[in-house]
Amino acid sequence: MSGKKVDRNLLETHLASTLDINRFRDYCPNGLQVEGGEQVQYLVSGVTASLALIESALEKGADALLVHHGYFWKGEDPRIVGHRQKRLKLLLANGINLFAYHLPLDAHPLLGNNAQLGQRLGLKPEGRFGEQDLGWLGVAPTDVNTVGDLAALVARVLGRAPLVVGNPDQTVGRVGWCTGAAQNALADAISAGVSVYLSGEISEQTVHLARESQVAYLACGHHATERYGVQALGQHLENQFGIRHEFIDVPNPV
Repeated sequence: MSGKKVDRNLLETHLASTLDINRFRDYCPNGLQVEGGEQVQYLVSGVTASLALIESALEKGADALLVHHGYFWKGEDPRIVGHRQKRLKLLLANGINLFAYHLPLDAHPLLGNNAQLGQRLGLKPEGRFGEQDLGWLGVAPTDVNTVGDLAALVARVLGRAPLVVGNPDQTVGRVGWCTGAAQNALADAISAGVSVYLSGEISEQTVHLARESQVAYLACGHHATERYGVQALGQHLENQFGIRHEFIDVPNPV
């Protein structure tokens, strides 16, 4: 299967507009991070621009990568050495473009990580909360009555059992969620009136706050909760421009 070709700069402009990237205060540059060939025909998406993802994309003949976790994070060592040199060398030597979108992809109302996770879990959105409105509020499906029911649903959908802090028999009321490493948004979720909060990761202090507030916390996996936005965005580009898109999942237990 071969797709149509689209100009790389047109693709970047469309992504910037679709994701409204200038609205966000982020920890990395959003957009084209590594420049490759001028034309994009075969796009591979993945969660993180790891060496394994780049090698898989190269084997398949892709000329562009679309990821949630790219490069050039604030506070990182800026030197092009070690694993960074290996990744960049492979991209540059083979003319592969790297597009990366962090917070804008978390937040998008249809294609974003939170929107897509909510859809898969059957959560009905009712509002937003927290810094830059990244957190989502909603209600669980009618057949999900307890925290234990919700944890079982997460395990079925994501393929991994979440770590649960709280009483499994507690009734599920208002649900808050924010994918990835958003455990620090638990306090904002509590202020927003949730009874259960889902995110990807968990920290030591998260446990105490969940227990003391009696708000159940489900740590569902950083990678596991952020697999879906980049897939939806890649499919959107395939539909919009006729290019070929394929998602490659590089397993990650975190």
